Amino acid sequence: MLWKRRLAWSAYGELMNSSQSVFGFRKLPTQYASVVMPFFLSIFMTCIVSLISTLRGVGWQAGIPHVWLGAWAISWLVAFPVLLLVLPLVRRLTSLVVRTA
Repeated sequence: MLWKRRLAWSAYGELMNSSQSVFGFRKLPTQYASVVMPFFLSIFMTCIVSLISTLRGVGWQAGIPHVWLGAWAISWLVAFPVLLLVLPLVRRLTSLVVRTA
């Protein structure tokens, strides 16, 4: 049984370390990084913030996953486009504050 786990983890490692694919899908070209990074960032941030604000507003109750997913969906629909628009400004502000090498 242990060898099956090791085999599964080694297959997972090969899949993740592949330079051409991840989880069996071909990787996107480099020029898409400016959209993919805000996409994932907006998913994680809105997920966490909407959970905290939902728990704070409603409290822990029976239907909390349903309420939270609804709040998350709405917040993500707003956050992703806003992040795409604001990211160039944030990069400029960061370059004003952070010294380059």
